Amino acid sequence: MKAAILLAAAATMALSLSACSKGAGEAGKGTSAPLVMGPASEDLMKAARDQFKILPASWKDIPGNTATDDQVALGAMLYHDPRLSGSHAIACASCHNIGMGGGDDASTSVGHKWQEGGRNAPTVLNAVFNTAQFWDGRAKDLYEQAGGPMVNPIEMNSPKEHVAQQLQSIPGYAALFAKAFPGDSSGITLDKAQKAIAAFESTLITPNSKFDQYLAGNASALSADQKDGLRLFMDKGCSACHNGINVGGGMYAKFGVVAAPDAKYRPAADKGREAVTHQTSDEYSFKVPTLRNITLTAPYFHTGSVWDLKEAVRVMGKAQVGQDLSDADVAKITAFLESLKGDQPQVQIPILPESGPDTSRPVRE
Repeated sequence: MKAAILLAAAATMALSLSACSKGAGEAGKGTSAPLVMGPASEDLMKAARDQFKILPASWKDIPGNTATDDQVALGAMLYHDPRLSGSHAIACASCHNIGMGGGDDASTSVGHKWQEGGRNAPTVLNAVFNTAQFWDGRAKDLYEQAGGPMVNPIEMNSPKEHVAQQLQSIPGYAALFAKAFPGDSSGITLDKAQKAIAAFESTLITPNSKFDQYLAGNASALSADQKDGLRLFMDKGCSACHNGINVGGGMYAKFGVVAAPDAKYRPAADKGREAVTHQTSDEYSFKVPTLRNITLTAPYFHTGSVWDLKEAVRVMGKAQVGQDLSDADVAKITAFLESLKGDQPQVQIPILPESGPDTSRPVRE
């Protein structure tokens, strides 16, 4: 039990080391100035603009809800509150550590009673731009995604009806929910908690990468090797799936389009999106992951089975586009991928409301 508490504490400590001095109402907002699109001075730049888009400097809207600063501030609290788990030891931030690229630096995440999840925790950074959430796309947006882990018995193990009851038992949350959702007299609900968490997560974007600067017109933003890598990335067919604003995240693709990868990368038992759609054609299909900040989000693949980015590039080259990439090509593509690291969200860990006399006690059994 002590180890579980230490796990959550370590995640929180990592976040605090990357925190800035913004107030809670500013949680998640970046400090980058918007990039201004200039003329394309190179043919490569023109070609890249046809396939990729620049990340905006800020974002906080999700479908169906124009988020307010008060919702974002409440969402930041809920995101970091381990009392939303049955053990009081796991928060959203435990598996999606903003200070570590939005993941948890583990092949699979540790949940309630040291249970391990079946897949690698995808990054929360820039997730608002994905076509759907989770590797298999079972959540259509951040709102649906926010509710899943809380009630999952393997993850946070907090029964659906318990989430609202737990928040209602913490006196300080009543005023915060009322402020975040003015004019709504329904009080604290799971629906509002999900909306707030989604609002906060939608702000976690990483603009101003060297690649974004290049797309905007700064030809010197990429090195010669990075430009060669970008050209290879497009010419070899990688950008057929990894494209758009998130350099991925916009479609589903079979892992093994050309050749089935080794079982350590793609175990036979996990058939991906097929479990959601029940369509044979979706066997071993997964949401194409974003490649933004890829150098921060090892290990790679839904299995979390690869820790070296160059190895991941080799595996994908063979499995997805049928290419036995040379060492030189792998090095150049990897150099390009390094240019996708943007300015990281500056998030101050919020001070959480105190527990009340009716707040449930941790369940560790």
